[in-house]
Amino acid sequence: MSGTVLEFGLDGAGTGVLHTTQIVGGEHSISAEGHPAFGGKDTAPSPLDYALAALASCTQVTGQIVAAGDKSISLGEWDVDLKAHLDNSVLVYGAEGVSNFRDVTVTVSVQTNLDEARFAEFAAEVERRCPIATLFRGSGVELATEWTNLPLG
Repeated sequence: MSGTVLEFGLDGAGTGVLHTTQIVGGEHSISAEGHPAFGGKDTAPSPLDYALAALASCTQVTGQIVAAGDKSISLGEWDVDLKAHLDNSVLVYGAEGVSNFRDVTVTVSVQTNLDEARFAEFAAEVERRCPIATLFRGSGVELATEWTNLPLG
């Protein structure tokens, strides 16, 4: 089975800690501003918020893709929550090391028609295939997940 390579393009500009990025070829733009701890005025989400939001939404999107490939899986509503810790000693104070989230916990509740064994397989496959989760893990973030299988209503 072979796939295609998708190309993404972004153009951005800004001043200070406020930046706006335009999606090339699309109608969407994203404004991001440094966290208030880093000089932001809280007029837009921070880039760190967007990184975490990307993980949450990619988890759900990947789950829908996995389910679409297995017609026996039915999904309902999703609830994806994240908690993360960032040691800002590198970012703010220039300490040695890597500026990264120390840990992220993703808590997922999703309505399915699956028994617990098949749900565990589904969750593992979503985690394996989610490109943003792979990006976090590959960068050294301690990524923990907690999945709850809810009855499909």
